[in-house]
Amino acid sequence: MNANKIFDCIKFDEKGLIPAIIQDYRSKEVLTLCYMNKDALEKTLEEGKVYLFRRSKGRLMLKGETSGCIQTVKSLAIDCEGNSLLFKVAQIRAACHTGYFTCYFRLLKKDGTFKTIGRRVFDPSKVYK
Repeated sequence: MNANKIFDCIKFDEKGLIPAIIQDYRSKEVLTLCYMNKDALEKTLEEGKVYLFRRSKGRLMLKGETSGCIQTVKSLAIDCEGNSLLFKVAQIRAACHTGYFTCYFRLLKKDGTFKTIGRRVFDPSKVYK
């Protein structure tokens, strides 16, 4: 896809970021929400792997660069107003740094407590040293 055309269609916020929803293309589970700047989006489009702008560290990073849990892009959709992105990806092992397949592994119950509904697929203490 021509990256120039994409940049004509999207709107970065005042900080130069755009939210990107990451969804597993097989299971359709939403894996995470991240933010991309122009560099992250360009690199994602060039390499076919998800890059994001890590706001807490102020830097570009490959999703899964430490854990090996890489996300390979299968498709990209842009919302109707051009202010968010939806990537469908092939997820290697898990998307969440806590070891779960998806970051959305807790379900809010009616009593205000959370129930863990996801499956942990790796031990983060063994991956992040």
